[in-house]
Amino acid sequence: MTTEWIDAVAPEAVRTDGILGVRVGGRDIALYAVGDEIFATENQCTHGDARLSDGFLLDDEIECPLHQGRFSVRTGIALCAPLTTCVRTYPVKIENGRVFVQLAPADAAAPAPAEVRS
Repeated sequence: MTTEWIDAVAPEAVRTDGILGVRVGGRDIALYAVGDEIFATENQCTHGDARLSDGFLLDDEIECPLHQGRFSVRTGIALCAPLTTCVRTYPVKIENGRVFVQLAPADAAAPAPAEVRS
């Protein structure tokens, strides 16, 4: 199974608003700036038809704009109802003034069912 690092954006593009939706390697990805770190997840909520990059970033949690479920941007774990499935995360690195996202094959590391906290 091969993976590759794909150049996505400059870090400043993410840090401006804290969240940025981008297309990387044919996939919709949401990038999040949390302190000095940048994280990446699929940009689609696992519960409904909503783009996570349209949501609200609260510390290291992204709140879906549709039903207010929250995911950890660090781990992809679904943190509260109505979410029942985690969101896929991707490794990120910043190198030479660029944000790179590492994509795995589409069937690898599929999101796991969540044990949702109330």
